[in-house]
Amino acid sequence: MKNHIHKIFFIIILSFMLVALLSVLVACGQTRQQMLSRECLRIHIRANSNSEEDQSVKLAVRDEITRYLSDALEGCRSKSEALDTISANEQKLVQIANSTLYAHNFKYKASIRIDNEHFPDRNYDGYDFPEGDYDAVIINLGTGEGDNWWCVAFPPLCFVPADGGEKIVYKSWIKELLDKLF
Repeated sequence: MKNHIHKIFFIIILSFMLVALLSVLVACGQTRQQMLSRECLRIHIRANSNSEEDQSVKLAVRDEITRYLSDALEGCRSKSEALDTISANEQKLVQIANSTLYAHNFKYKASIRIDNEHFPDRNYDGYDFPEGDYDAVIINLGTGEGDNWWCVAFPPLCFVPADGGEKIVYKSWIKELLDKLF
């Protein structure tokens, strides 16, 4: 009987320890997501549709937008500075997108908004962005109902293929912080 009570007691203690460990693991995941949400500004370029043409022009817009933003955000040292810079350049970003659409013979236009949205888990070239709410610059091409391309506008972590097929990596001083988290 005494052995039976010890086994029950051991199982209860072990169960509490497992629940505590799971709680800590879940809390760490939420903390990491919350930290990323505070530090990162995402950018999403949403294609008009999933047609081959719309997806192709989305990538052309991506190239022009990331080229512009890499210079515009170069001196930014905080998410707040990046948001201010992008807000001040919203019309320029729309102009770039519209010019690219026009150059590729598309009739629809681009729109932009800065919003806090819920996003699913995403892996970004080895960096895992947990599901959660993030501030994002959202550029819709036409209806914006197609698949999107995304990266992190701040810190600048956009991986964009160059003409030679290699990746251009826009690095920043805060990249080391993300490396530590992952």
